[in-house]
Amino acid sequence: MHLIRQQLALDKTAILLVPEIALTPQMLHTFSSHFGDAVAVLHSSLSTGERYDEWKRVKSGKARLVIGTRSAVFAPVQDLGILIIDEEQEETYKSENTPRYNARDIAKYRCAKAGCLLLLGSATPDIVSRYHAQTGRYAFFKLENRYNDGELPAVRIVDMKRELRRGNGGNISSLLREELAANIERAEQSILFINRRGAHKLITCGACGYTYKCPRCSVSLTYHSVNDRLMCHYCGYTSRVGEVCPDCGGTLNHIGAGTQLIEEELHELFPGTEILRMDTDTVSPAGSHELLFERFRNENIPIMVGTQMVTKGLNFENVTLVGVISADQSLYAGDYRAGERTFSLITQVVGRGGRGEKPGRAVIQTFTPENETIRQAAQQDYEAFFRSELSLRELQHTPPFCDILTITASGTDEAQVVRTCRFARLRLEQLLGHRAEVCFLGPAPLAIVKVNNRYRYRIRISCTADGAVRNALAQTVIECSTDKRFKGVSVFADNDPTD
Repeated sequence: MHLIRQQLALDKTAILLVPEIALTPQMLHTFSSHFGDAVAVLHSSLSTGERYDEWKRVKSGKARLVIGTRSAVFAPVQDLGILIIDEEQEETYKSENTPRYNARDIAKYRCAKAGCLLLLGSATPDIVSRYHAQTGRYAFFKLENRYNDGELPAVRIVDMKRELRRGNGGNISSLLREELAANIERAEQSILFINRRGAHKLITCGACGYTYKCPRCSVSLTYHSVNDRLMCHYCGYTSRVGEVCPDCGGTLNHIGAGTQLIEEELHELFPGTEILRMDTDTVSPAGSHELLFERFRNENIPIMVGTQMVTKGLNFENVTLVGVISADQSLYAGDYRAGERTFSLITQVVGRGGRGEKPGRAVIQTFTPENETIRQAAQQDYEAFFRSELSLRELQHTPPFCDILTITASGTDEAQVVRTCRFARLRLEQLLGHRAEVCFLGPAPLAIVKVNNRYRYRIRISCTADGAVRNALAQTVIECSTDKRFKGVSVFADNDPTD
């Protein structure tokens, strides 16, 4: 607030980026109360007309503070004085659609060109950003205490293996159930986080092992109990679910949990208690997330259960309990950032509790209570996590010790896609093979090799991403895209992709 006010007083402009559209109304309300009509908002949920009107206000100089999601980094402000990225570690700042960009990189470029300040804010900084701060590339400022000197929530870890041995096969542990009941009795609010929407991860046959697969993607279909249908979360394909296995007639088992199943379990445990669900199935219409948050605050709804959109930036003074339903879920994603994402998610959602005068509590449910990342998140000890994660990154030869670039090919003919990738690797080896530090991996299929009937293969290059390397990638992409032998195959390069 003070930094922005200083820049506006100097006739400069400011940009504030937030990671989620759901956070924009709350942020807009706060800043509008301080800066009035000088504030403009830019995000994809606005209609085309609304976006154009806001763009014109920014371009003309009527709006001198822009608040928005990643695309707001391109706002046509003049005389930029400061650019702030809130929750800078969030992967939502990375665009996986053409044109591919990371808002942090664009922000660095704009601030360098304008000679102004870039401020990266986070309770759980990106490992690379924190490393730059440690090595002196970035200035580093640390808030030692919570806002208003509030206490951090008291955190307890629940071993779900022990719950199973005690006969509790549900997704709500006995401790969390007791804490929820206590909160309901005291008219205090609770937030439960599970990073999966729908009711069940998959439906499988106990006799033959059959699972419902998407015919267009190499993933299992997720069961949604609201409309009693199976859905692919990648291409949108839907299908009805049978009463018995379509292959052998055996009994179908429902495996895994999502927000819908947790909502149903809560209704069974606490009949008559109102529960609010926040996921992409409930907030699809423009502005509906704002309405749900307002309902939660104004109507004092006892429990809100949701996905990542409830983990960060929200400030509800009456929320005193936070529950993490499945802390292990993001730990084993096969990505070098899995530990960082898990630590950040748990730490951020635990921080939603106890933000008012009442003390906060948190319950973390896990099948691996001895896991170091989960324990560090429970202790809110970012520095310990940073040290251990940095050591692991050095062993893995991943950022910040090495850059990762990729060339990805996709198409409807799998063999053609593989041929394109092989040509791209040979071309890169010709251009960069003389550099000993450059390491190639692939062609290899992505974790989800087929999406919407298009096969995806990738070459990964580990090295220092200097100008020569980037030029080599650009030249290779152009050759693959213009060569008639690879007709029908899309090829693109990326820097440190998130998938």
